[in-house]
Amino acid sequence: MASSCTQLCQQGRNLLCSKAVARTWQYNTQVRHCITRGSIKILNDFSINNGNHTTTQTRQRWKQQMFCYSDLATKHLATEALENKNVEETSTADVVAYKSPLLPIRDAVSVPNMPLDLDAAAEVSALELISEEEAVSITVPSDIPPASISLKDYVDKSETLSKLVELGVNLWILEQRPNVGSMLLKLDLNTDVSPKLLFLKDIGVDVSRFGHIITQNPFVLTESLENLHSRVNFLKSQKFSPETVASMVSRAPYILNFSVKRLDNRMGFYQQILKLSASNTRDILARRPKLLCGSLEPVKENLKVLEMELGFKKNEIQHIVITVPNVLTRDPRKLPQIFDFVHNTMKVPHDLIAKFPQVLNCRLMRIRERHQFLEYLGKAQYKPDLPNYISLERLVIMPNDIFCTELALAKSADFSLFLKTC
Repeated sequence: MASSCTQLCQQGRNLLCSKAVARTWQYNTQVRHCITRGSIKILNDFSINNGNHTTTQTRQRWKQQMFCYSDLATKHLATEALENKNVEETSTADVVAYKSPLLPIRDAVSVPNMPLDLDAAAEVSALELISEEEAVSITVPSDIPPASISLKDYVDKSETLSKLVELGVNLWILEQRPNVGSMLLKLDLNTDVSPKLLFLKDIGVDVSRFGHIITQNPFVLTESLENLHSRVNFLKSQKFSPETVASMVSRAPYILNFSVKRLDNRMGFYQQILKLSASNTRDILARRPKLLCGSLEPVKENLKVLEMELGFKKNEIQHIVITVPNVLTRDPRKLPQIFDFVHNTMKVPHDLIAKFPQVLNCRLMRIRERHQFLEYLGKAQYKPDLPNYISLERLVIMPNDIFCTELALAKSADFSLFLKTC
């Protein structure tokens, strides 16, 4: 009887041990499977987000998950061993308790039966302290677009562009010029733009002209203040008044980009080729400042047209240029067309054209319309020694209403009706 009881207890103990071992082996297999999947997920996350996470952060996440899985496994083994021990003690007194080596249990382990969340375990707190090397390696993406076909995408992000827009600069014009857009983005408002604006204000340029000046010549923002002051001082040394200098800069901004030597050579060119005095040279340059910074090719060509093609003498050319400096910068093809109509159609003598050269600076359409209207009224008379003489200067300078009432002695409505029927 005692032998039968002993065998029965032995079989019960073996059965309990085999079940406990099986359950432990099954749970350990699941834990290892979770660890393997978790490690693969961490490695994948690291490979995908390599640009946003450092190697140190990935190592910290790996350690945190290893601790988590180790704690859960240890807690489970300890619970299983405790249950086996209680069962054996209640079954028989002489059964040797089942013991298995246990890892130390951490107090920070969360309660069992909580589902495993690999992403939550790998998440790093925003308040966690990091080393200086990790802080330096953090990169913050810029709000400024890396590339664009228009400057409007940068206006809200760039303080310099915002200020230029407030001044009236036409960015849509500047962005069409090669390399100008990238140049403006590299400028600093305090070190590059503000000193140039203060310089323009100091020499007498009106603030309302700042936008026009920078639109026409954005490269003035890249010039040094020393060069800008030297060029303005040179113009003043040539007896240009401060008001005249400010006006010249406003109407021809590229003057500020020409060196002192180049400006001096330009002034000498006009004085020598036209045989002008210093005062006359200053006068034509003050009235037409683009002669100082524009191309010399149309100037030379127009001078040849006036002398060789239209037959004006040296002194007549000199008078034409002093009276109407814009003749030098006109399209060389326009001068022969205007001269031909005035001289051959209107029958104006050569000397009268030289005496009233304003007609050479007028649009051919304007001259033709007014001449045809006067001819229709029978008042096209341009000879000074005859009655009802009409000056060429008044013919081209007067507005339409004054032309009708004073020269044509007609109503503006009649002139408009005539133009519709021509």
